Amino acid sequence: MTSAPLLSGQTPLAVRMRPVSLDEVAGQQHLLRAGSPIVALADPDAASPGAVSIILWGPPGTGKTTLAQAIARSSGRRFVELSAITAGVKDVREVMQEAITQRDLYGQTTILFLDEIHRFTKAQQDALLPGVENGWVILIAATTENPSFSVISPLLSRSLLLTLQPLTDDDIALLIDRAVADARGLGGAVEIDEAARGALVRLASGDARRALTGLEAAAAVAASRAAGDDALPSVTADDVAQAVDRALLRYDRQGDEHYDVISAFIKSIRGSNPDAALHYLARMIEAGGTRGSSPAGW
Repeated sequence: MTSAPLLSGQTPLAVRMRPVSLDEVAGQQHLLRAGSPIVALADPDAASPGAVSIILWGPPGTGKTTLAQAIARSSGRRFVELSAITAGVKDVREVMQEAITQRDLYGQTTILFLDEIHRFTKAQQDALLPGVENGWVILIAATTENPSFSVISPLLSRSLLLTLQPLTDDDIALLIDRAVADARGLGGAVEIDEAARGALVRLASGDARRALTGLEAAAAVAASRAAGDDALPSVTADDVAQAVDRALLRYDRQGDEHYDVISAFIKSIRGSNPDAALHYLARMIEAGGTRGSSPAGW
């Protein structure tokens, strides 16, 4: 028994389930308190001159793009998205010129969402400065790298730096249950047992995108297994294991996570905690973090 939400060729579940307002955002409550910069940006009644550009710094799957798009939808502002991987100085200047036109002709404010800003060169980041400084655009930039090392000082000084945290297990479990039931997601085409939910939460490691991608794959396995059966397919832990052949542990030898994991490993050894030490060592080995390294190089 298979229903429309499980058919192949659709938009990925993680995209379909992206919140349309700040009220739907799971986690990051430290950034969503009344009067916070993000809430103020999303308020359609807030005065545009008071809006401030922000840089969102956090691990993958914690909601950087989600927050930017929710702000744009809620505020009614014009939303333009650029990726630092593909955009250049020319693209930035074109956005700035169009933003001025929209402001002067229609009184509309432009939000420029720039993903992966740490991939922009100094010259490319310099091209953003006039628009941010003169208020032609409200910049929302996202990065997984420490902005202190990857974003130029003039741009940092003109923006608020907001740090996102990995989602908690409860946040991930809430997202999974919502995706199973919501019409934008699986629409009740499957159910999920506690063991499967727990497995997905562990695999997610605080990453909403990873959790929803795993759920979608496991739901497809469950639906295929139950083909021809009138009963509602139930996602089990075995389905999760079959769909996700190994946990994708967050660890980047070139990023901040490298030092965080190694620090935790060393502290676990000093604290005589063998279980924790083995956990962090396994994360490094699984992600290739010890390849070509020596203990001194850690």
